[in-house]
Amino acid sequence: MFSARLPQALHSNPLTRALRRLQASGVSFIDLTVSNPTRVGLCYSKGLFNSLNEASSDYEVHPLGLPAARAAIATHLRDGAVNVAPQQIALTASTSEAYSLLFKILCNPGDEVLVPQPSYPLFEHLTRLDGVVSVPYRLEYPGLWSIDLDSVASAISSRTRAILIVSPNNPTGSYVTNTELEELAELAKRYELALIGDEVFRPYPVATPFPPQPSVVDSDAPLVFSLGGISKLLGLPQLKLAWIAVTGIDSVVTETLARLEIAYDTYLSVTTAVQGALGSLLESGHGVHEQIATRIRHNCGVLQRVAAEVPSCRVLPVGGGWSAVIRVPTVVSEERRVLELLEKHRVLVHPGYFFEFPEEAFLVCSLIPEPEVFATGVARLINGLGRAPVTE
Repeated sequence: MFSARLPQALHSNPLTRALRRLQASGVSFIDLTVSNPTRVGLCYSKGLFNSLNEASSDYEVHPLGLPAARAAIATHLRDGAVNVAPQQIALTASTSEAYSLLFKILCNPGDEVLVPQPSYPLFEHLTRLDGVVSVPYRLEYPGLWSIDLDSVASAISSRTRAILIVSPNNPTGSYVTNTELEELAELAKRYELALIGDEVFRPYPVATPFPPQPSVVDSDAPLVFSLGGISKLLGLPQLKLAWIAVTGIDSVVTETLARLEIAYDTYLSVTTAVQGALGSLLESGHGVHEQIATRIRHNCGVLQRVAAEVPSCRVLPVGGGWSAVIRVPTVVSEERRVLELLEKHRVLVHPGYFFEFPEEAFLVCSLIPEPEVFATGVARLINGLGRAPVTE
């Protein structure tokens, strides 16, 4: 009866079942997987949402977005050293929708896109829902995370249509480098592929001043897409606004935008109210962005200091983003490890296999919880990990 675009068996995993049991029993725990910025005690200014109340009752159809909103995004990007003209920007309701629209204009059913591994587990669902096949390429860790460029090249087939880049990657926190971007652009030119860069976490460097690494729009590939959104930038996932910036060869960009406009006109999913308020939101939402940026740097420092006291745990370098990766002893499976942490120590973290790490054992935690909550959670986490030596 149902399509193969979703799993045929919708069974929950052991961690989800354990979590539900605790919640049903009223047992409290510290959630170090939280990714919803509206649930971590950020201070939103009282006037932040006033501009939404001033939206016009008129409705003008602009499939790619209201001109003023696209101009506001272009100004914001320029402040981050990314130069894109307003007419090269298209607004969406989310980056997930952006991926879906890009897959629709780039791919036929059964075509392939290359996705990083480890990375965001949502890619498998997004590609399958559009009848596209996700083919992984590897990120390797010889002391710092980097793209295995040979892995990218060997993954390309006659059905490949795009290479996805997440910079900084979720959850490894690694930014794409100039060298990697140059090599990926060469592959894109050689095989006539698009580069799709997910840069939603780019404004959140942990270890270096902003901007720490190039944007994908700096690439000279024939067709490049950069994705961003106010969900991460301003901590406003409830307002549902994201964007695609399109760069590349002028004639290719023009045709791409024309095709995007047709696809966008089919859905028209971004509300007029949030588009009209976008300029004001970008100006007045800077304080929320700074709160998040300060918090992730603080929490990352706390995690590194506490984990340093336990030789069996190693916090891997974090370039940017909202997550940190901890390498732990491989004496038990990741699944058993996270279940024990939840059930015995009352702290929730993600196992590495959620993100397709190449081997065990890795744990992933969010850096955006409230500092006091985070510190308590990290103390429980490190206490629960024991002192067995890490396996190289």
